[in-house]
Amino acid sequence: MSGSQSGHSAGKERMTAGGKAAAGSQSNHNRRQSGKGSSGSQSRTARKGTAPTSSAKGSSTNARVQKPKTSARALAVKVLSAVEQDGAYSNLELNRRLKEAELSSADVGLATELVYGTIARLNTLDYFLERFVAKGTAKLQPWVRSLLRISTYQLIYLDRIPEHAVVSEAVNLAKKLGHQGISGMVNGVLRNMIRNKEQLHVPSDLPIAQRISLEHSHPLWMVERWIAQYGEETTEAICRANNEPPAVSVRVNTTMITRDKLMAEMSGAGAVVEASLLSPDGILVRSGGNMALTSWYQEGLFSVQDESSMLVAEAVAPEEGQNVLDCCAAPGGKTAHIAEKMQDRGHIVANDVHAHKRELILNQAERLGLSCIDAVTGDALDLNKRYKESSFDRILLDAPCSGLGVIRRKPDVKWTKSVDDIEGISSLQRELLDRVAPLLKPGGILVYSTCTIESTENEDMVADFLGRHPEYQAIETSAWSQPEVANWKTVNGGIQILPQHADSDGFYIARLTRITD
Repeated sequence: MSGSQSGHSAGKERMTAGGKAAAGSQSNHNRRQSGKGSSGSQSRTARKGTAPTSSAKGSSTNARVQKPKTSARALAVKVLSAVEQDGAYSNLELNRRLKEAELSSADVGLATELVYGTIARLNTLDYFLERFVAKGTAKLQPWVRSLLRISTYQLIYLDRIPEHAVVSEAVNLAKKLGHQGISGMVNGVLRNMIRNKEQLHVPSDLPIAQRISLEHSHPLWMVERWIAQYGEETTEAICRANNEPPAVSVRVNTTMITRDKLMAEMSGAGAVVEASLLSPDGILVRSGGNMALTSWYQEGLFSVQDESSMLVAEAVAPEEGQNVLDCCAAPGGKTAHIAEKMQDRGHIVANDVHAHKRELILNQAERLGLSCIDAVTGDALDLNKRYKESSFDRILLDAPCSGLGVIRRKPDVKWTKSVDDIEGISSLQRELLDRVAPLLKPGGILVYSTCTIESTENEDMVADFLGRHPEYQAIETSAWSQPEVANWKTVNGGIQILPQHADSDGFYIARLTRITD
């Protein structure tokens, strides 16, 4: 990757709850409130777990309040076709079309489920469809392929929608978007699939990597890579967790209110909440609607953020009056958390490469009532030219990464990333560490974090850095106050959080200190 990309992460784009996307992206659905990490949804809690065996229930359509401009299924087909044909980002395309569609809340939920569920289960759906589409799915028009995919997804994973309704809706949509011949083909494929349900399973005797790839719908190269890193059992647990709906969690702004008081207010208003076991500032929201549309959010009492992402500011361990550098800060979620930890007393330089993202940082700070944040624009690779050596008490390098820890929020990542991407981003991470290292004061703390589970980008990166920088050493003592986290094993000062560990995002967080000049 080029140096111009070093101010933000490929693994952080299009995300919210980990603090890395605009709040507006949460207004249409909760399924993917994703951030350099993220929160999640209550809209995908009743669905089947794996392709061949699960029997959990799925979404259902309720009566529409008013006649919409389009149907949930038609909207889903258009979004998926744009993602496949034009490389559109699924969440941005979905949000754009939902704003135009005037769907009922039930149909918004169904459309959201169909888009993200189909992307999440993509290669499993295609594996089954190949058995029933005579000429193969590759020769179909993109919209027809998308229509068959969402229909197959409903048949396999959403039990509350009757089979006849799935077929009828698909045929009618095929007539509307195509012609009689296409609708006949769609009708034949789906009815044949229903008649031969016994074929809708992944054979258990496949090689282990191939079985995991198809059963849990991940690229084979990714599964094989994780098996080499983590072993078969852990890899299957990772893939299974990546298909679960992410939790909705919020971070309390402790400069304004305590967690206990805010939880009492939320409960009193009918929300179902519980204290996070990972972060002393976190609240899990089991039910309560879109948190970004509440008065609590608008008044700055909380931010939407994944629990794993909340651990980063605690690792930084800022103290009041200190000078802090956040190298790749936009849109400012972790920056704001650091400021809250400092009780807004001190100075934080929040850097990002994109000028328009500076506004996101400033907007976060204004909403939360924080005045100690100085948002600046520039390439993180040039920070050593803009600031003197030993300028900062704390440095956070929330580095650009492959984003493979947040697949449950961003299923697109599975199908858009490659081994080359991991290797390319790793070289950038290495250079960023080298450039910012001299800026830390002796005795200060540098936190290196990513939202990926790739060892090349995480523990291997830190080990390489420590091997080349004798002036640095790992901090092996835990920085985290919650027992759930404090007992996690650290290696070279870092913890690797996998998505199945605490039903939160996959994250890596390492704490390093500079011991000499």
